[in-house]
Amino acid sequence: MNQKDLERFDMTQPPRRTAWYLRPLTYLLSAPDVLLHRAEITKLRTEGLKPPYLLLCNHNAFLDFKVATMATFPHRANYIVAIDGFIGREKLLRQVGCICKRKFTSDIMLIRQIRQVIQNGDICMIYPEARYSLCGTTAVLPASLGTLCKFLQVPVVTLICHGHHINSPFWNLHRRGVKPTEAEMTLLFTPEELKRASADEINAKLVSAFQYDEYAWQKQRGIRVSYPKRAEGLEKVLYQCPHCRTEYRMASEGTALFCSSCGRRWQYTELGELKAEQGETEFSHIPDWYEWERMNVRKEVEEGTYDTGELPVTVRSLPNAKKFILLGEGTLRHDMNGFTVRGTDPDGDPFEMVKPVPSLYSCHIEYEYLGKFGDCVDLNTLEDTWYVYPHDCDFAVTKMALATEELYQKERRDRGRPCKPGLA
Repeated sequence: MNQKDLERFDMTQPPRRTAWYLRPLTYLLSAPDVLLHRAEITKLRTEGLKPPYLLLCNHNAFLDFKVATMATFPHRANYIVAIDGFIGREKLLRQVGCICKRKFTSDIMLIRQIRQVIQNGDICMIYPEARYSLCGTTAVLPASLGTLCKFLQVPVVTLICHGHHINSPFWNLHRRGVKPTEAEMTLLFTPEELKRASADEINAKLVSAFQYDEYAWQKQRGIRVSYPKRAEGLEKVLYQCPHCRTEYRMASEGTALFCSSCGRRWQYTELGELKAEQGETEFSHIPDWYEWERMNVRKEVEEGTYDTGELPVTVRSLPNAKKFILLGEGTLRHDMNGFTVRGTDPDGDPFEMVKPVPSLYSCHIEYEYLGKFGDCVDLNTLEDTWYVYPHDCDFAVTKMALATEELYQKERRDRGRPCKPGLA
């Protein structure tokens, strides 16, 4: 297979304004789910707000898009969407105003497209966390956001949704019928306020606005989830046992999460808490367990010992929006130098992608992608997207995601340029 001959997605096409006849359709397609979950949308400081403006949204589930559509109707909007969202429906997504992005890449063309949206007098909708939240808490935001806001000089609005992760968590997408859900749409900066604020001040306010915790929200609202398999898949996120500290031996069944190494078991309650079946509960709050795993990864990174070793992988490529192409078998290594993927395609030609630490402040991962390929890491260049699937080995893509962030932060600190909290 000659990769140079593959058709590439045209990232240079200017954004299209949503056709007038499609705007009611986007509303009608969004309304049933929004009404089903009795979404409560609260608007703050938005009196008289009209496009153009920048809308920054948190990201927990597909329901985010539908709530955003309802919150901004009847105004036109353009949406920044990852290329895998375009598979098999590029024409439709372009018609409704979607702009393609390859995740965690620096793309000057995207800035030009965003500016064009604003010049068209429309809303530019961005999900700056760039992936679904793994455990219902804020992901790191790019430090370039403040500069982008200063550059555009239009109102900056945030839309923070609550309940979407509880309804359909990234680690088990089965819908749990959570209602009511909530969302706050807030005018964070007027153009005049942007002029007076520095990029750092804008970033600090954005980081504050994006603080959320879905499990704390669930408990505070007393929302119960009775789904009988509600714990299944949670081991994708909570991959390390806090009792025996063994990695990659966590499993789940029904409402139980357990370690197959030491036998420790926890019940996942209807209120979203964990309770040990015997003895003291190490972490009742899921994000606390997740952050404990992060601290352990950070220790490995600081000691210079983080290394997955060479993992056997299958690599699928997405050069355009038509379909995935089997690139071939190979190996993945994630260590103190970053990601290295090497392999050979079915024709015997070699392939390689190297993503050094400074090039990735975070990475995109998937659990059981499309229900048939398994867990994977998504690595991108401006021309291609590789879905890399480890197999027949011990691994957790969650740990790779955590390590990517910790490696980047360490590299910045070592260069005397540490990132501010919540930013990368």
